Formats: sequence, structure tokens, C-alpha cells
Amino acid sequence: MPGLIAIVGRPNVGKSALFNRLVGRRIAIVHDEPGVTRDRVSAEVEWRGHAFTLVDTGGLGLLRGEKARDVIVAATVQQVNLAIDAADVVIFVVDVHDGVVPLDCEVAQRLRESGKPVLVAANKADSKQAALKAIEFAELGFEKVFPVSAIHGHGIDELMKAAVAFLPESNRLSLISDAAAEPPALKIAIVGRPNVGKSSLINALIGSERVIVTPVPGTTRDAVDVPFEVDADGIRQRYVLIDTAGIRRKRSIASSIEFFSVTRAEGAIARSDIAVLVLDADSGVVQQDKKVAGLIVEHNKACVIAVNKWDLFEQQVKTAARQRQKLKSLTAGKMPLTLAEFAKWVQDRLFFLDYAPVIFISAATGFNLDRLLEAIRYVAAQLQQKIPTAILNRTLHDAIERRQPPSSHGHRLKFFYATQIKQAPPTFLLFVNRVELLTDQYKKYLADQLRRAFGYEGCPIVLVARPRPRPGQEQEDKTR
Repeated sequence: MPGLIAIVGRPNVGKSALFNRLVGRRIAIVHDEPGVTRDRVSAEVEWRGHAFTLVDTGGLGLLRGEKARDVIVAATVQQVNLAIDAADVVIFVVDVHDGVVPLDCEVAQRLRESGKPVLVAANKADSKQAALKAIEFAELGFEKVFPVSAIHGHGIDELMKAAVAFLPESNRLSLISDAAAEPPALKIAIVGRPNVGKSSLINALIGSERVIVTPVPGTTRDAVDVPFEVDADGIRQRYVLIDTAGIRRKRSIASSIEFFSVTRAEGAIARSDIAVLVLDADSGVVQQDKKVAGLIVEHNKACVIAVNKWDLFEQQVKTAARQRQKLKSLTAGKMPLTLAEFAKWVQDRLFFLDYAPVIFISAATGFNLDRLLEAIRYVAAQLQQKIPTAILNRTLHDAIERRQPPSSHGHRLKFFYATQIKQAPPTFLLFVNRVELLTDQYKKYLADQLRRAFGYEGCPIVLVARPRPRPGQEQEDKTR
């Protein structure tokens, strides 16, 4: 396992800004409002030849209006404690402008009790005068205090040179070479509207409380990457599960923080290999589910649909069956009762995503989670298909023979040949006489025929039309 560096501190001292600076890109949401980060946000980082896992955490301490018994506050503190316990070294972030405040003392006491090496990062030292104030943090009782500016990068090298000295020696160089030898982990974005059970699903898959789960919609804010490994038939499968904020309607977004959360969720879809669209069995397919599904289609991502909370819906059905007079009202205009009927019902309502397999699960009981992983592995394998050009053209020729291409103003669409130019998503280049004659409807027909011939379950099929090059044009292009 790689070494682990945890970033901790009270709210609004710049922990996420430091995290983003070290990672080299904006992962954690940075905002002036305290308490934005709640989950542990982690990333694999290489710093001057040292590879390690960096973890950003929520602020320790209560904000105005919060109560110690608040479920989100308690869960945030639990996530911070887990990060501290797992860390090889802790970077304790404080604010030079505020000086030492009581909350800093409380965090310092918790860190002393952990027995972990602690480096104090006196953040927001953007000037020489501000940097001189860092010395007062020596009263917190830790040996090393580093004036830094996460925004401008001042003092970061000195801080990290001290931090990586605490990492396990055996992991410093071997991690990079091992990572190069292994195929990259499959990135799985867990997406859906708020409160359908996305975080619960991730925790159930990995078997621990890795991300915060509460009944409060909108608990997740950052897109949280969770590395995950599973042995399947003696083969180790590596995944990165991306927990995302629930995607709401734009007019329902109440704050700039939520706007950035939703933007990160959309970004998670864009950078994923496969999206798992989580639905609520009791609610069925609502309008916002269709919006999220549309984002998956827009980004041409492979997809598996997970209908969560099936145990609760199934119990409703059983209860209604015992009270036959209520059975009609339960099912009228809502949804079917059997798994097969329900799957067909879902695909009919998400007709533009009908290539995605539908798996019924319960994150609470663990029902069918193994089948969900099997579906993800199968879809990933489908994405790797490379169709030989001769077989591809024969398949398309037969499809065109069965259904003639469209025509317009006396001109009929003619196909010359095709070739596969990309695997994820499966993308095929079609050379034709007139690009404008290839309608969306006929593209859908050809994609369905390719799916029938080669499978591609869970995968979008992209068809790109181009006019056939003139004789000698290829040589002209090379000359240019």
C-alpha cells in the first residue's frame, strides 16, 4: 500500500486549496463558506519522485448553527478520525491571519492523542509579514511549523520535503514502477439525483463507511474517488468508484457550493469509463432521472442502471398483496411488480439509454451487488472489442440489404466502406456519397444492427459519416 498523508484542521483554513495545489488540479471544492468539505477526498500524488495517497478532510469543530449531535457533523468527524488513523503523517493546516484560536487547540489535542507525526502548515502566508506570524503556532506543541500559501505556492516545497520523509521507504520508488506495469483502474461514476443511495452503494461495495451517508439530500458535495479492488476468478480487478453529488434541476440549485457540486458530478461522468445510474425503486423513473441519463448519453459513456432500495419496494408489494384492496391503487399508473416487467418499464422510459442493462439491488442488504459488479465487468469487456474491418463491412452490407438507405431529391445514400476508429466508446467511421442523407433514424437502425451482431451491451455506438476521398486526395493531403 502507498504511504498516506492526511490534511486536517478546523473549517475554512484552506485545507482544500492546499490539497488542490499538491494534486496539481482542482479536485476538492474551494469556497469562502466554511464546512464545504465533508467526505474524505483522496488522490494519488507523485511529488519529486515520491508517490503517496493524499487525503483532504472536513473541518474539525462546530460551525455557527451546528450542533454536536447533527448527523452530518458527526459523520464528518468520523471521516476525519479515520483519515488520521490511516495516515503516516498529518499536515495540520492553520490560518496565519487568525492566529491561534481555541478550535486549533482542540484539533492539536486530538492529533497529539493520535501519536502520528504532525507538520503544522501556517496557511495564507502570502507576504513576508504574514509569514513572520507563523512562529506563534509553536505554542500548539508541534516541532515543525511551515509558513505556506496554498493559493500562490509559497513554502510548499519545504513542507512536502518534510512530509515525504515520514512515508514508508519501501513504497517510495516501487509504487511508480508497479503502477506503470498494471493497467489503469476502471473509473466508475456513481450518478443519480439526490438521495437515491449513491454513497450507500459505494460503502456497501467496499464494506466500510468510506463516504458519508445520511437521509439528508445533498450530503455529498465533492466528487469523491474511492479506490476499490476485487478478486474475480483469481484475477484482481482494480476500480475507482466516483461518488458524486446528486444532480438536481438547475432551478433547484440553491447555492454556489451546490452549483460546483453538480458541475463536479457532470465532470465525473465525463472522466469515467462507465457510469452507474442509480434509481430509487419506490419512486421509479422521474423527470430528473431522465436528465441525468441524458448527460450520460451526451458524453457517450457506457452505462449500467442500478435500481436501488428494491428490498423496500418488494416489501410494499408483499404488504399490498396481503391487503388485496390496496394492490390496484399501488400499481395503477405507477410501475409493474416483477423484475422482468420492471426492467422493461425502466428501459421504455429511458428509451434513449435502452442499451444499458438494468440490475435490481439493495445497498442496505447487499442484494445483487455481486451481479452489479458482474455487469460492470461485462460492459467493460464489451468496450474493449475491436471489430475486424472485413467483418464490420460484411455486417453493414447485410444490414443495408435488409433495409434500404434513405434518399432525397433523387439522390440515394450510398455506403462505400467502414472502419472502427475507437473502442471506448465504440466509434465507426462510415464513408458515404452524401453525409447529409444519413439521418438519425437510419443511424439508430445501423447501430442496432451492430449491437445485434457484436453485443455491445451497455455501450453507446457512435457512427461518424464522411464523404469518400477522391482518387489521389489522400496523397494531396499528405503533400500539404
